Amino acid sequence: MSLFFAALTVAANAAVVATLLLAIASRFSDAAQTLLERAREALADSALPLAWLVALVATLGSLYYSEIAHYTPCKLCWFQRILMYPMALILGIASLRKDYAVKWYIVPLAVIGPGISIYHYWLQRFPPDAGSAFCTPEAPCTATWVWKFGYISIPFMALSAFTLILALMYLAPSARTETGED
Repeated sequence: MSLFFAALTVAANAAVVATLLLAIASRFSDAAQTLLERAREALADSALPLAWLVALVATLGSLYYSEIAHYTPCKLCWFQRILMYPMALILGIASLRKDYAVKWYIVPLAVIGPGISIYHYWLQRFPPDAGSAFCTPEAPCTATWVWKFGYISIPFMALSAFTLILALMYLAPSARTETGED
């Protein structure tokens, strides 16, 4: 299962890098601006459902690791979960309602998440001698339960999910009102 989640992480990283490069290039190139507009048009109806799918897979993945693989989540894992779990629910509802104003609620959660994920990843890669205020012997933040492709751990998977959700919110249409009946 970890290999599956790692492969999704690589795909998420590729999508985020492509979006970031396109966003930067669109500032300097009319062709890139046109390509960005086409990407936004292509994702107009699927950005919210895709973001929901990312949050749902991240949520189910974290539950798999704690409840099936029996990896004990540390405090930093819990902080990342606190940010991700509501996004799965909120994005699911927003997808059904085609409520693009959800960006106001999702973006703050998705912006805070990478900071925690990066710090957690840093602690895994470079454990401090004195420990961390977040680490406990029962659930150490420095434990690396998963290590795939030489760089992917669980906090890196979370980082990738948060940043892909941000990229999809960037590509999603602005809040718009739907015509027709409720």
